[in-house]
Amino acid sequence: MTNHSPFRYFKTRPEIIRLAVMMYLRFPLSLRNVDDLLNERGIDISHETARFWWNRFGPLFPAEIRKKRVSQMRTYSN
Repeated sequence: MTNHSPFRYFKTRPEIIRLAVMMYLRFPLSLRNVDDLLNERGIDISHETARFWWNRFGPLFPAEIRKKRVSQMRTYSN
């Protein structure tokens, strides 16, 4: 069984997609603000691309963070 990455069909590096989505989820920014911040860092995307990534990966990243936090709390409680 192979491990399929959710990023396998995207040309953009997964780190950039993760950064854009997490900026939108974590901070009170609009998609255009995320677009502007990434453009300042030399990453040229549109706000529509950020919206597409958010729709696709938005639920995935918080679930990963929750899973890590739960496992860390279990480790500390033992």
